[in-house]
Amino acid sequence: MIQVTDITKKFDDVEALRGISFKVNDGELFGVIGPDGAGKSTLFRILISLLLADSGSVRLWGLDPVVDYLEVRKMVGYMPGKFSLYEDLSIEENLSFFASVFGTTIDENYYLIKDIYQQIEPFKTRPAGKLSGGMKQKLALSCALIHKPRLLVLDEPTTGVDAVSRSEFWEMLKRLKEYGITILVSTPYMDEATLCDRVALMQQGRVMDVATPAQVVAGFTGKLFGVRGSDMYQLILDCRAFEAAVSVFPFGEELHVSFKDGGDFSDGLLAWLREKGHVAVSISEIKPGIEDRFMALMAQ
Repeated sequence: MIQVTDITKKFDDVEALRGISFKVNDGELFGVIGPDGAGKSTLFRILISLLLADSGSVRLWGLDPVVDYLEVRKMVGYMPGKFSLYEDLSIEENLSFFASVFGTTIDENYYLIKDIYQQIEPFKTRPAGKLSGGMKQKLALSCALIHKPRLLVLDEPTTGVDAVSRSEFWEMLKRLKEYGITILVSTPYMDEATLCDRVALMQQGRVMDVATPAQVVAGFTGKLFGVRGSDMYQLILDCRAFEAAVSVFPFGEELHVSFKDGGDFSDGLLAWLREKGHVAVSISEIKPGIEDRFMALMAQ
């Protein structure tokens, strides 16, 4: 089990982490969800002893990452957000190097990376610097897994990767859970939150909620409405100017709007928008998603 208690971290005048606390269960796929600048990378570096917290404590199965850093680094597989392997070495050379660092071999733990590595093995002599984004991602994950870690820490592993590679990557993570590996993954993509067992929603160095994806959505109170129109920019401005509107945010081809006290002021909004010259406009009640709950928490 991972236990994080009241972690704080400042960089000069910037508070990167403000009293972060949560627990991760053994064998869990736990997501840390939040936009750029939320503090996700700083938190992960503290968890695996690459950075010191100003205050608070972390325990990984009873070990302190500061005092017991040698043991912790042996039990952790880390994949940073930026590709950090040796670009002049081939796929096979990178993997062999990281295996040797942890005193193992590719053959010894090949079963663990087989499903991932087989997809890039035909190109094993190609330099890592000449790989596509999806292939770099698979190589980095293979290198992080080759020593059979107890904890896999992935910092925004799908950022900048195409949609197909993103989907494949999460399928790989689900299969890795079968080996009893605890997985801690951060992402700015709210849709990926639904693929985790539990998530922590982060913003501006704080954890706003920790729950299962279903529980996060269930925490949305009141009614939510989808507004569609032809002039999206002006529609946003006019909806936000409506007196009863509490939140107005664009989501794809529509706006998500909630009203004061969680009520239904959709008829009044529709009349207001028509007064403003919006002819082709429609409003309907919709079900909230994780993004909506995240925005509501930010507003609070």
